[in-house]
Amino acid sequence: MNLSKTKDRIRESNLRYKQSLGQNFIYDEELLSSLVADAEVSSEEDVLEIGPGAGSLTKHLCDQAHHVMSLELDERLIPLLNAFMAGRENFTLVQGDVMTADLPEMTKALRKPFAVVANIPYYITTPLITRLLTSGLPISRMALMVQKEVAEKILSQPGEDGWGPLAVRCQYQCEPRLAQVVPAACFTPAPKVDSAFMVLPLRDRPAVEVRDEKAFFQIVTAAFALRRKTMTNGLCASLRLDRADALALMARAGLDEKIRGEKLTLEQLAALADAWTALRAEKA
Repeated sequence: MNLSKTKDRIRESNLRYKQSLGQNFIYDEELLSSLVADAEVSSEEDVLEIGPGAGSLTKHLCDQAHHVMSLELDERLIPLLNAFMAGRENFTLVQGDVMTADLPEMTKALRKPFAVVANIPYYITTPLITRLLTSGLPISRMALMVQKEVAEKILSQPGEDGWGPLAVRCQYQCEPRLAQVVPAACFTPAPKVDSAFMVLPLRDRPAVEVRDEKAFFQIVTAAFALRRKTMTNGLCASLRLDRADALALMARAGLDEKIRGEKLTLEQLAALADAWTALRAEKA
C-alpha cells in the first residue's frame, strides 16, 4: 500500500476527524488513482468534487481533469487544502454546504456538461443524489463513494428488498454501475461498514417516457408508502383516492389490483403515472 503524505499533513496539523461530518479519508495512492480511472475523468472535462477532505483524491482529479472545483463544508480543512493544492492552476476551492449552496451559480464557469465526484458523508447520500438529479445541472455522470448497502439498493430490481424510490430515481435518470467495493479498512478512521464506488452516467433520455414527470414520482411515492401492501392501497393512502377510483386507475394501467407496489417495474410505474395524468385531466 502506497500511502499519501496527506495523512502526515493531517496528523501534523492536529486536526481531529469529525464524526458528525462523516469524515472518513482515503490515503492509499493506488486506490485513489483507481477511483479516478473508474470515474473516467478526461482532460477535456471539468469536475465538481463534493467533500474533498484533505485533498488526497483532489490531486488525482486535477492530474486528469481540465478543471476541478471542490466544495468543502469543514472550514478547518480550507487552509490545508489551499496549501496542498497551491500552484494547481486547474483547481478552485469553495467553502460551503452542498445541501444549501446555489449549485447552478457556483458551477456556471465550469465546462458543460461536467462530472460530479464525491466521497460524501453517508448520512446525506440519498438527499444529495436526489438533489443532484433534480437540480437541472448539466451533469454528465456522478461517481460517488457510498455505503455498500446503498449501492446494492441503487442496483436493485423490482421485487427485491432494496427496490425503492432511490433505485427508481437512479435507474430512471442514470445507468448506474458498481465500479468497485472499497473495504472499511481502506479509510481513516475506518467506518463500521464497507463502501462501494458507484458510477452513474446520466441518460440522454429517461429510461421510460412519461407524460408528466411529477405525476410519475407521485406514483413512485405511492408505490412504496405502504410496503407489503397492494398498490391499490398505496394509491388510496398517498393520492387520497377512494377505492373505486384506485381500482379504475389500476385497470386503466393494465395492472392486477392485488399487485404490490414494490413489485412494479419502471414501465408499469410509468403506465400507472400516465393513467393518473389522464384521469386528472378528465376530471379537471
